[in-house]
Amino acid sequence: MSTKKQLRIGLIGCGFMGRTHSNGYLRVKNFFPDLAYQPVLKAVCSRTESKARAFAEQWGYESVETDWKALIARNDIDAVDICTPNDMHAEIAIAAAAAGKMILCEKPLARTLKESEGMVDAIEKAGVANTVWYNYRRLPAVTLAKQIIDSGKLGRIFHYRANFLQDWTINADLPQGGAALWRMDADVAGSGVVGDLLSHCIDTALWLNGSITNVTAMTETFVKERMHQLTGKVEKVNIDDACSFLCRFSNGSLGLFESTRYARGHKALYTFEINGENASIRWDLHDLNRLEYFDNADDSTLRGWRSIHVTDGDQPYMDKWWVPGLGIGYEHSFVHQAADFLKSLETGAPCSPTFKEALETQKVCQAVLDSAASGAWKDTEAL
Repeated sequence: MSTKKQLRIGLIGCGFMGRTHSNGYLRVKNFFPDLAYQPVLKAVCSRTESKARAFAEQWGYESVETDWKALIARNDIDAVDICTPNDMHAEIAIAAAAAGKMILCEKPLARTLKESEGMVDAIEKAGVANTVWYNYRRLPAVTLAKQIIDSGKLGRIFHYRANFLQDWTINADLPQGGAALWRMDADVAGSGVVGDLLSHCIDTALWLNGSITNVTAMTETFVKERMHQLTGKVEKVNIDDACSFLCRFSNGSLGLFESTRYARGHKALYTFEINGENASIRWDLHDLNRLEYFDNADDSTLRGWRSIHVTDGDQPYMDKWWVPGLGIGYEHSFVHQAADFLKSLETGAPCSPTFKEALETQKVCQAVLDSAASGAWKDTEAL
């Protein structure tokens, strides 16, 4: 008989992120066998019962619900995992916290800063364990970058630059709204690339390089009107298709960020580069097992960018997987986050990013949107 403690999961939402989270829960027990807690897929919730039942059968959930309030009310649910569109995050999280449930929430925390603040207040009042699925932190090469920076090897940081480029909305005939295209509807998503893509870049930047103090931004919506799938009418598009912003970090470094869904040829190009006094590092999601490193202390005849293949057992997380030289993929970042959350239940330490930490990302996103609307620099600390 297993001596593991159970963490009974109730998943709300059966879309893409529901799949990634479920895969993380299923695989964590195989590759992190020393954890004291083991996830149990207790229930999955979708408004469409047939969809919920098909998802439950595919991923091994024991039961289904069609009302998220009923799921939260169940005594056999310990943790609620929110994988819904953004407009439901706040209401579900606040209700789950009031019910004493642990909460794992897909990013971004919410549509707006106000909604996010309400979620943080509810979490802190209830005192429940919580985390937000900013999964790119958990890719071994990105975690290694964090270790290198914290070691001081880069020295004083001068520059942080990042981009996240896609091309899937270029077609002017693409409608907005509905189950598949809710990210195109500002009422549901809150924003466009700022909340969807740049929030990932910002979270990573705050983790690696510290707080952002002020920003100046510009956004653009290239297609101003689209047919809305729910109303059948041509309506104004209120999301941002593209955004670029400059910022200052509290450590004195300068930041340059860009995101767009109009970069033909790019499906998910996420990169960052950090330039320090002594060394630089850079990373590319398309080559996610590799971290590039430049050390100015190298002999001049050999000085240059070195390519570190992050697959050795002494590198972050890699002792749990294969032999050196064999890489892992995008899905493993969710396994790692599930493992880190389970470990946090053992230790009592928070599982970063917590709701409170994710609120800082939300503040930067809000400052970016406010700056783009006003044409002025915005101070994140004033929000």
